[in-house]
Amino acid sequence: MQFDLMTDSCCDLPYEYLAENHVQFVSMMINLDDKEYVDDLGENFDYDWFMTELKNGKMPSTSQINMGTYLEIFKNYIGSETPLLYLCFSSALSGSYNNALMALEALKDEHGELPITIVDTKAACLGEGLLVHEVIKLRDAGQDLAAVQVWLNNNLLKVHSWVTVNDLNHLERGGRISKTAAAVGGLIKIKPIIIVDNQGRLINVGKVRGRRHSLKKLVDETCRGIVNSENQTIYIAYAGDKEAGEAVKEGLSDQLNTRDIQLLRMGPTIASHTGYGAIAVFSFGQER
Repeated sequence: MQFDLMTDSCCDLPYEYLAENHVQFVSMMINLDDKEYVDDLGENFDYDWFMTELKNGKMPSTSQINMGTYLEIFKNYIGSETPLLYLCFSSALSGSYNNALMALEALKDEHGELPITIVDTKAACLGEGLLVHEVIKLRDAGQDLAAVQVWLNNNLLKVHSWVTVNDLNHLERGGRISKTAAAVGGLIKIKPIIIVDNQGRLINVGKVRGRRHSLKKLVDETCRGIVNSENQTIYIAYAGDKEAGEAVKEGLSDQLNTRDIQLLRMGPTIASHTGYGAIAVFSFGQER
């Protein structure tokens, strides 16, 4: 193995998958009803309980990964001959990336250069996970860190993310839309369509009426933008509503010839901000 690989719990890949593929991860924290929970990608976190809380209107908050946590991990690479590649949650959505950079600089000031590379994936959820998945394959095929960095530079902004949320009241409670917009949108069953732009920000790019149409929109836009689908693994994330995720998977399967379509749970860190019922589709296309 030419390098160690690390990500964070915002990648939403299952704990077992990362363990099997020798990928370290660092956890985000969830705060709900004055209690703190570790987003450990399903190792111990009670996902079904959390989704029930979201469905009942609870509004958890999340905490970025602090500098001290990164310091403890990065210290292990002082004097190491094995480099570490850290694929990090979008810097436009969290301060974790900047905290990682500051931790690395602090150690460099004291110990000199460390073999650590930190990459801002400009992605979230299984968009970040898709990059981790591809880097695992490159690493296992014998590619060294330099070659993987070239691949990331060429492909990082080709990750397409199509997202819809089902709970406008959750967005309103979180301050993302007005109370009036949530009330009116709820009455006429408006569902927003969201992407991740090339800066890694969540951008509302449209709206449709009705849940079924919103799910179809995700399928249609993914099919329109995908490149070389037969060589791809597509990821679908669902926040509690697996049936909706299955409908999207079926729609993609009907229209595309793909290597694989994976339907996975949207982790609690991301779901804390989308609410119950969110669905997201991730694939590779032309640059965003």
